[in-house]
Amino acid sequence: MPVADMSFSEDKFGQRLDKCISDSIIKGCGGLAIGTVASLLFFKRRMWPAWVGTGFGIGVAYSTCEKSISLIK
Repeated sequence: MPVADMSFSEDKFGQRLDKCISDSIIKGCGGLAIGTVASLLFFKRRMWPAWVGTGFGIGVAYSTCEKSISLIK
């Protein structure tokens, strides 16, 4: 086995955790943007659609991260 192919499980976990954090930020901001647009167009500028959109985005990211991290063995 070449030395370049060897990697530690801590490195794999760190890379996946970094990806999960960036994915959470991107999806959370995307949900916030969609919720804000929905709030402006349909809900008379209420704040709850923005918070719900952010929660949905972070929830999807959490689900993806949970699956990604559970694959490490």
